[in-house]
Amino acid sequence: MLLIPCPHCGPRNETEFHYGGQAHVAYPDRPDLLSDDEWAEYLFFRDNPKGLFAERWVHGTGCRKWFNVVRDTVTYRIEAVYRLDQPRPELTATTGGAR
Repeated sequence: MLLIPCPHCGPRNETEFHYGGQAHVAYPDRPDLLSDDEWAEYLFFRDNPKGLFAERWVHGTGCRKWFNVVRDTVTYRIEAVYRLDQPRPELTATTGGAR
């Protein structure tokens, strides 16, 4: 079982959370000007790296707030957790991050 440290409530069981996809995907400035292919790219295409990946999560059965997690997709280890109003921490695969 994965223990996720909610930045608002503290560490909680993973069953209290819901995955929200890749973090830091900016909404298009002018969505009305996008072609169908560009709109599909925005809606459906996401990175799928092996290693550190920034994700959005919501504490569904707790505070119900969204936040970001940097997680290693190979080991599932959470390297950093931060609120939506905070910038993504600078991390590399070799330095790690918050434990």
